[in-house]
Amino acid sequence: MAWSTRQLAELAGTTAKAVRHYHEIGLLDEPERASNGYKLYGVSHLVRLLRIRRLTDLGVALADVPSVESGDERARQILRDLDAELAADIERRQRMRRELAAVMEHRAALDMPPDFRTLADDLPENQRSLLMALSSILTPVAMAALQEQLAGPRGDVEAEFVALDEDAPDDVRQRLAARMAVEVRRQHREHPGLADLGLASHRERAVAESVAVHALVEFHNRAHLDVLRRVHTLLVENDTAGSERDDAQR
Repeated sequence: MAWSTRQLAELAGTTAKAVRHYHEIGLLDEPERASNGYKLYGVSHLVRLLRIRRLTDLGVALADVPSVESGDERARQILRDLDAELAADIERRQRMRRELAAVMEHRAALDMPPDFRTLADDLPENQRSLLMALSSILTPVAMAALQEQLAGPRGDVEAEFVALDEDAPDDVRQRLAARMAVEVRRQHREHPGLADLGLASHRERAVAESVAVHALVEFHNRAHLDVLRRVHTLLVENDTAGSERDDAQR
């Protein structure tokens, strides 16, 4: 009893093209041929082909099949590496499922970095978009610090800034900037890694600053930007005054 190439391939759940390829690379011995030149495969070829299929289905590369079959230390290392790859792939797919579940439950989560999805309902759309933009430049450590910062209770200062009208008068902007400067200094003490964008980013400083500036301009009105400029000025003035006091004391 013998089988043709097509019949052997069907029994092993593969294709005649694959069988011929295994012949070419030396994984499957050539069978005897009938008088008419057709190949005649037997059970030994079927078993061999099934073994090859089993290993490749597990992710073993064809070039590594002989090494894995040898059972030596190289075989064990190949299998350990493959196992590590599969574990990483499982974790990636599980993370994808968690993110899909979050998006199905809260559509707004699609507009947030994955680890921030629980905050989606608490942030307006422009802040969600700003976070998405920042996620392209900030390090994981900086993003974690930002997440911790945003997870805290919302204060009156933040609410006033979010609701700031584009036509807000100068005195309103200055008072808000002064209050925000105090809050920003506190945040920098608690999360010093966020105080310097160059250090908090895994991109070149110029690129990080470009993304941050464009995102701020895109997702804030002119009054917001004016207040942020005033906050920056107050922080710089405070730092300068503090340095001068330190010099005087020395």
